[in-house]
Amino acid sequence: MTDPNPFAAPTKTPENATPHADAHTALLDPPEPPPPAFNRIQLWMHRLSVFLFVLTSAVAGVLLIILPWTPEWTDNTLLISYPALKVIVTHGFFRGICSGLGLLDIWIGFWEALHYHEHH
Repeated sequence: MTDPNPFAAPTKTPENATPHADAHTALLDPPEPPPPAFNRIQLWMHRLSVFLFVLTSAVAGVLLIILPWTPEWTDNTLLISYPALKVIVTHGFFRGICSGLGLLDIWIGFWEALHYHEHH
C-alpha cells in the first residue's frame, strides 16, 4: 500500500515512535550526583599529588625562565661537541621560546593550585 499523502507528518504510535521521543534535554536533566567521597588515604594522596605537580611546575618554570640567559646554557660539554646545535641554542629567539615555556609552566602549576577542590 502506498501512502496517499507522503508529505504529511506521521502519527506517533508505539510501533513507529522514535527511541528518543521521551529523552530529556541537558538543561532539564537533574544534575549528576557528586563522585563518591574519598577515604582519608585517597584524599591525602590526591592532595600530595597536586602539591607535587604544582611544585614541579613552578621549579621547572623558574629554571626555564632563568637558565637560558646564564653562561651555563651555552658553555657546556654537549654544545662544545655539536657546534651546529650551539648556534641554534644560543640564538635569542630560542632562548625566548624557552623562557616563554617556563612562564607557561608556572601558569599551569598555579592554575591547578587555584582550581583545586575536594569532593566531600
